Amino acid sequence: MRVRKLTFAALAVVAGLSLTACNSDDGTAQSDGSSASSASSSGGGSGSDGSQEGGSEQGGGKDSTGKNSGGKSSGGNGTTTGNGSDANAEAGKCRTDELDITASDSTIDGDPQGSVAVTFKNGGGRDCALSGYAGVDLKTNAGDLSAKRSGQESSPVILKDGESVSFGITYPVNDSGGSGVRITGLVVTPPNETKSVSLQWPGAASLPVTDGSGAPVEVGPIGSAGQGGAS
Repeated sequence: MRVRKLTFAALAVVAGLSLTACNSDDGTAQSDGSSASSASSSGGGSGSDGSQEGGSEQGGGKDSTGKNSGGKSSGGNGTTTGNGSDANAEAGKCRTDELDITASDSTIDGDPQGSVAVTFKNGGGRDCALSGYAGVDLKTNAGDLSAKRSGQESSPVILKDGESVSFGITYPVNDSGGSGVRITGLVVTPPNETKSVSLQWPGAASLPVTDGSGAPVEVGPIGSAGQGGAS
């Protein structure tokens, strides 16, 4: 009986040790799992940092290849330059409402003909294009008189915001001693526009009465008065 009791006691000790070993193994596994999880988490953090660093490096690469901020800046500059160039090459026509239109006497003593300079000043807040001839009509007590084109060649003018350009009107001087044809006003229509502006006539008060054989009222192209271009 003592031998059997000792055997049972030995078996109980062995069983206890086995359980302890199992628990220890489980604990180790759990501990190892926790360590692995921590390592994985730590590795993820490094990976995340690495991604950020990689992203940062990629960002730097993008900057150098022109895709991120550097690329946008470079592309933006290119676009701006391109747009500036295109704006000058393809500026929209100047609208009547964008132009401040004035007229002044530009006759020089001794000239056989009188002259008036009409000036267009761009106040539209953008660059615009003018080319060719403006429409010019004189209001007179005998009816409207349309000026004829002089036939001079004209070059397109890009009128920057705030800049001005002029053209000239020439007309015969009334030196007959009579009252002639009284001029009461001036109507100007910018090139390629349909809206007109009425101005006071700044030149001589009258034109000579003619049967059509005398010098006509003529209008020059844009840039034909003053400095011959934008100023």
